[in-house]
Amino acid sequence: MSLLVVGLSHRSAPVSVLERASLAADTQAKLLQDTLAAEPATEAAVLATCNRIELYADVDKFHAGVAELSTLLAQHSGVGLDELTPYLYVHYEDRAVHHLFSVACGLDSMVVGEGQILGQIKDALARGQELHTAGRLLNDLFQQALRVGKRAHSETGIDRAGQSLVSFGLQQLAAGADPGLWAQGKRALVIGAGSMSSLAAATLARTGVAEIVVANRTRSRADRLVEILQQGDDTTVRAHAVEMSAVGDELTRADVVVSCTGATGLVLTADALADALGVTLDTPAEPETVTAAPAPADVDQHGAWVENGSATSAPAAAPRRVTLPAQSTGPVKLALLDLAMPRDIDGAAHRIDGVRLVDIESLADASADAPMAADVDQVRTIVADEVAAFGAAQRAAHVAPTVVALRTMAADVVAGEIARLDGRLPDLDEKQRAEITQTVRRVVDKLLHAPTVRVKQLASEPGGAGYADALRELFDLDPQTVAAVSRADLNDPNRGRS
Repeated sequence: MSLLVVGLSHRSAPVSVLERASLAADTQAKLLQDTLAAEPATEAAVLATCNRIELYADVDKFHAGVAELSTLLAQHSGVGLDELTPYLYVHYEDRAVHHLFSVACGLDSMVVGEGQILGQIKDALARGQELHTAGRLLNDLFQQALRVGKRAHSETGIDRAGQSLVSFGLQQLAAGADPGLWAQGKRALVIGAGSMSSLAAATLARTGVAEIVVANRTRSRADRLVEILQQGDDTTVRAHAVEMSAVGDELTRADVVVSCTGATGLVLTADALADALGVTLDTPAEPETVTAAPAPADVDQHGAWVENGSATSAPAAAPRRVTLPAQSTGPVKLALLDLAMPRDIDGAAHRIDGVRLVDIESLADASADAPMAADVDQVRTIVADEVAAFGAAQRAAHVAPTVVALRTMAADVVAGEIARLDGRLPDLDEKQRAEITQTVRRVVDKLLHAPTVRVKQLASEPGGAGYADALRELFDLDPQTVAAVSRADLNDPNRGRS
């Protein structure tokens, strides 16, 4: 196994860099294709969310793989390699497995314990399968990550440690008030109809808003989301869809706006928001200073803490400070939640009187101080156990084709010798021939049983990858025969189904 992941996330890079490095769907597809075309990689998958961009690959050379994957990420993100490199992290083999399993459990999420990442991992796997860039290793890895994530949520209380970005964002908009009471009677505008926007609409409905308006570039998707909202048994929310061209008018009637689209530019400008409220942009006040994402050096400390540290506290890292426009004061007339990356809503909305804006950057700041639940320790234990089990399974799978090839060779030898015996003793009757054949097969099976079982056991242990090579050398097995067994196993339509 030569698994390599190169990426950046909200833990390693400021939101401004993540925003510029975000990858559209077609760009992700091109990145995967170019990664396979590169010499070191034989498989590839991209996990791209609002707060992380990670490229997974099966490589045959570590240093060449790191250089190639880093260069490809820079080329396709549009952020220069020199600028991007300080924010990149690299994980290899078991550490890469540990990283993805931790991500799947929500340990590495902006809001610890949130479960939406499982859907995003599932989408990443589906994309790799559709483009035929995910082979044996990445199929096994991502499918197991999904199982580990589900296990963490079902066996522990990790859900109590965190929530979805939508719920957390609504809490921030409520500014300390009970979100349910805060939302009562409000009219919400949801811009977008993708997975995040759908989650936002469903969360708003459960929270208790009176009405939801959905705007989307493709009207049919907005209509479908409205239909789903109205079919919910746990809400009585009124919902209807509008064209994107109607967003300006809807702003004048909305109390809450949640936006998460795939647009590459702003969906709501500060001027449009000011016009909707009938106000002008305030003159920038004294800027406020907030804590930004940790510097790359601090990320190494965080990684060590996640793997080995306490569930209740992280090592104190010297925070960097960035300047944001001052948030307007006074009663909130319009609450804005921007969950898009790159952002949908102009950051200058901070300066509009009566507007409260919560975006990915402010969510990162707020979640940095969120308490860690005691259940996180239990999830870490699950991750460690699952990483060990996955490594053992992969090492055992590596030797399995060699064992099959050995038994196939032995069966061929038995068949050849029985054929020779038929030529020398043509007068044997069927019963005698069958008894001799069965006896020879039993002898061969008994001779091979102990070494093949033992080699599988040894291969599953750390450092056991060389046993397959030793078996091929000892029995002079044809490498092409072993490769053919591997291909047949990979092409098995029932393989990997759970």
